[in-house]
Amino acid sequence: DLWAALPAERRIFGSVLLFSWAVYLWEAFLAHRQVRGALAGTTTHVPWELGQIMDSETFEKSRLYQLDKSTFSFWSGLYSEVEGTMILLCGGIPFLWNLSGHISDRGGFGPEYEIVQSLVFLLLATLFSAMTGLPWSLYNTFVIEEKHGFNQQTLGFFFKDAIKKFIVTQCILLPVTSLLLYIIKIGGDYFFIYAWLFTLVVSLVLVTIYADYIAPLFDKFIPLPEGELKQQIETMAKGIDFPLTKVYVVEGSKRSSHSNAYFYGFFKNKRIVLFDTLLEDYSALNKEPVEGEGGENEETKSKTKNKKQGCKNEEVLAVLGHELGHWKLGHTVKNIIISQMNSFLCFFLFAVLIGRKELFAAFGFYDTQPTLIGLMIIFQFIFSPYNEILSFCLTVLSRQFEFQADAFAKELGKAKDLYSALIKLNKDNLGFPVSDWMFSMWHYSHPPLLERLQALKDSTKQE
Repeated sequence: DLWAALPAERRIFGSVLLFSWAVYLWEAFLAHRQVRGALAGTTTHVPWELGQIMDSETFEKSRLYQLDKSTFSFWSGLYSEVEGTMILLCGGIPFLWNLSGHISDRGGFGPEYEIVQSLVFLLLATLFSAMTGLPWSLYNTFVIEEKHGFNQQTLGFFFKDAIKKFIVTQCILLPVTSLLLYIIKIGGDYFFIYAWLFTLVVSLVLVTIYADYIAPLFDKFIPLPEGELKQQIETMAKGIDFPLTKVYVVEGSKRSSHSNAYFYGFFKNKRIVLFDTLLEDYSALNKEPVEGEGGENEETKSKTKNKKQGCKNEEVLAVLGHELGHWKLGHTVKNIIISQMNSFLCFFLFAVLIGRKELFAAFGFYDTQPTLIGLMIIFQFIFSPYNEILSFCLTVLSRQFEFQADAFAKELGKAKDLYSALIKLNKDNLGFPVSDWMFSMWHYSHPPLLERLQALKDSTKQE
């Protein structure tokens, strides 16, 4: 048997490449089913549930938007797959590691300073990824999103944002990686426990500080003004014992006209964040620009011709009822537990596999076994089949959580408002309400719109 006769490192390398392409072809097959079955030009019927809100024109706009996104996803995915394959076949990883060693050596840090070399490698790798991904990001923002009326950014704002994101990412990534590598090196036989505990603490800290200290670096957060909506939100939170401390509105409209809402915080310090595009009364996209106003208009574009409909106060409350349902039903805690169990398992298996020299040899590292490279090989390549299965299972679980959160909103008496809010948000975001069942099953972490409406329909009739 030719395959069995190959050295272990070649079998490992070949398996990684074959599985990577198998995943890409599977994704392409699902995308083809979605285009052929749901987005083809023959799909012109507007589902009756959307008949009063989504007219034929909007239905066609959403179809064309999803078709453009599907085409973009196909080509960007193909490029990413070819790029990754060429990097592996041409020895790009050992080349970049050796280059990092030369740069570190010139800075006075010899081979014994492996962590310094690892940080240089990580910086160069993320810089390369950012540069190769930039044309795709530009095309997505200024061609696809622009064409369909969602982009609100100028080119200058886009580049300022991208540079800021890169710097902030490095300020977090490099110190955290250096400490993780240090813990692995000094941790002894039980280093995987200490490494897991360290990543747990880091994740909890980042979740805690993100909305207060990191997100405001990119978007402006303002307290929701006193008024009927704020009072209603506080009353609803109090009714389910949600420890709400603050409600913010984020100016999401300065970069995109997509809408969202979320909550964050631990213990007795919960905050709710509403995108201004979600609020009919607050979205800048629903207001005519005042003549002579400057400021944000220099960095963002006014597109009053593509006004967002947004949601009325009662519908916003229904959406929040759904979000708070995730908290009340313990979905957030369950996701954290699953994530940490997975993290512990991965670190344990990493400890088992890190001593296998054939894993390093498979990717061109014959004389050295750097810890960072081991993390990359095992977590990114060796665990890829497991990661695909886990991702699918989490998608299935997420859909169940979404149905449960909808049911919770129904129990609060918000079924009718949630029903109309889901339709409005789908229309505002040009979501296409028809989907192939296999594509939906694999990709959609939220149930398709028509399934959610069907689950809510009986309640709306009773109200």
